[in-house]
Amino acid sequence: MSVLSKLIDHALLHPTLTDAELEAGCRLAIQYDVATVCIKPYAVSRAAQWLAGSHVGVCTVIGFPHGSNTMAVKVAETIQACRDGATEIDMVVNIGKVLSEDWTYIRQEIQAVQKACQQQEALLKVIFENDFLPADAYKIKLCEICTEIGVAFVKTSTGFGYVKQPDGSFQSQGATLADLQLMLDHIGPNVAVKASGGIRTLEQVRHLQAMGVRRIGTSSTSSILNE
Repeated sequence: MSVLSKLIDHALLHPTLTDAELEAGCRLAIQYDVATVCIKPYAVSRAAQWLAGSHVGVCTVIGFPHGSNTMAVKVAETIQACRDGATEIDMVVNIGKVLSEDWTYIRQEIQAVQKACQQQEALLKVIFENDFLPADAYKIKLCEICTEIGVAFVKTSTGFGYVKQPDGSFQSQGATLADLQLMLDHIGPNVAVKASGGIRTLEQVRHLQAMGVRRIGTSSTSSILNE
């Protein structure tokens, strides 16, 4: 089970989570010896304190959840997070620019955040938010750019990418098997895939591991690893 636990970024990102719940989440992450805690940016410094002495890393999110911040703000967020103790950065790409096919902007944005991560000795994961990308071509192009730049991971979703349905309800597919296979097929050998969104069972985790997924974002860590 220790191999599986090191696939997991334990997600503590819901906007309603209190300080006490964030601390409890970090304690749980230590208990299960997961890869990282993925926590809200303002709590990074506290997480670094709570996780001190453990083998659990500190991950945080940038431009979260919609990716709409300017490049300068994303870079500043990244530098601040790393100074506060983050060693892994999950950055949401500018979704509107992807849909506009402004690949020059997208390349510059990812390069800028990657440079900041490298300067701070942190890993970068780029979140595509696949629920908002209606065609595979967008995802393939993002994989190609991320491979070219040399980011550590490409990631499916924030877990908060809800799409309005014809009946007025909102739904999120999160990490679909089709999207994950597409990403695995179009990244280079030095880029890994992180699945996030809707992963709640041990069976799912084992299947994703067998596919070649190297990191999994979930808030269901306890129930998964206790199965």
